Amino acid sequence: MLECFSFIRELLFLAGYINTQGAFPEPLSTEDEARYLKLFIEKGDMEARGKLIEHNLRLVAHIAKKYAQPGRDQDDLISIGTIGLIKGVTTYSPLKGTSLATYASKCIDNEILMYMRSERKTKSDISLSEPIGTDKDGNEIVIGDILGSESDEIWNSVELGLWAELLRKLMDKVLTQRESDVITLRFGLNGGCTLPQREVGRLLGISRSYVSRIETAALTKLRNSLKYK
Repeated sequence: MLECFSFIRELLFLAGYINTQGAFPEPLSTEDEARYLKLFIEKGDMEARGKLIEHNLRLVAHIAKKYAQPGRDQDDLISIGTIGLIKGVTTYSPLKGTSLATYASKCIDNEILMYMRSERKTKSDISLSEPIGTDKDGNEIVIGDILGSESDEIWNSVELGLWAELLRKLMDKVLTQRESDVITLRFGLNGGCTLPQREVGRLLGISRSYVSRIETAALTKLRNSLKYK
């Protein structure tokens, strides 16, 4: 699952959603935000969705700051938080009874915390009292504060499943069947493990070099389809 999520994160980063120069666009006016939401929700306008994501990147940077600490790359936190922002914009509905900013903030927080939990699993000797940042009131946050309950893990799985489904729909739209098979096997999108190119080639009856060419072409198609002007 984490391999699949890492693939999605890398794909979005390379697609240009994340402004590594730190010069984030100004927030949208209330009128413009409502207009773009209407275009995306009612007509599926992907350029409108792109605008909503782009002009809320300042929100990601603001939330990422509370998790900053020495040794943790701020750009990494922003890239991870941006995944949450994209989920938030994609799944938001005015019927949820809250503003886009409020809903997206929760999604951004969840994404960063999920990432921190995955980090914790790879460092079994880390102390539960290890500080990881501060909350909005300046109180120190430690690892023990964010350990997920069973319900948290279920929610995170549902979120990842939703985003993987969106990626699958994009693959069905822009990739050939052979390209889709290669990407699915290479990055474990079917719920399995990631496979090396040689093993993918063996399963599909093609050479490793051919797998490499197919993978490169497929990733280029996906990245280009995610870009917005």
